[in-house]
Amino acid sequence: MDDAPSRLVLDYWCELQCPDCHRAQGDLAALRERYGERLEIRLRHFPLEKHKHAYAAAQAAEEAYAQGQGDAYAAAVLERHAELAERGEELLLEVARELGLDDGEFESALIDGRHLLIVDADQAEGRAIGVRGTPTYVIDEQRLDGGKSQEGLRARIEEIADKLLGGGRA
Repeated sequence: MDDAPSRLVLDYWCELQCPDCHRAQGDLAALRERYGERLEIRLRHFPLEKHKHAYAAAQAAEEAYAQGQGDAYAAAVLERHAELAERGEELLLEVARELGLDDGEFESALIDGRHLLIVDADQAEGRAIGVRGTPTYVIDEQRLDGGKSQEGLRARIEEIADKLLGGGRA
């Protein structure tokens, strides 16, 4: 009898204005390639106070998830993280339009705060488990902090995932 789970969850605490989270996208793509559907990568919001537009970006990402393109939206905003610092909500709406999303719903979501509870809950949970910076990963109840350095984190995630899933390759 095989005790390996068929699917594993990797929580990824991220802030969409964070250059380190942008750099982490390569590692996440490699993990998706390696494990496919066996590894669910969940973006968790951890907006940092030092980034003026991070909280709005987290809410916008949740609206993108509601419209079925959350991962693509988050990746597109992270690709332009430096521009987000200058353009704020204007950039968030532009990215939505570029992806063919309903930018009117994005505007409304940023005004009415319909996704505030999700963002606040992620941030509170992150604080409760010791997240201090981004990116931070949690896999098999182990917190891996990439806020200071991402060196070796993907290898550590793969080591844990291989042990739990019984090897690599989807």
